[in-house]
Amino acid sequence: MNWNKWARQFHRWLAVTFTVTVIVTFVALAQEEPVLWVSYVPLLPLALLLITGLYLFALPYVAKRRGRQRAAAES
Repeated sequence: MNWNKWARQFHRWLAVTFTVTVIVTFVALAQEEPVLWVSYVPLLPLALLLITGLYLFALPYVAKRRGRQRAAAES
């Protein structure tokens, strides 16, 4: 599995993890005596989603630039 496929798969699983942590946070904060530190739990998956999402967003632009550089080098 190459790096791009790995990043895409990791991003998908992070999205699932983030969704679950948000649901758990809502349930935990709805209790009579909520534990406030639970509200910080979704921040780690969210930060990782940001990093992998930016990487996946930039992939087509980097590939296009590399294609142009290869075409220029060949001609």
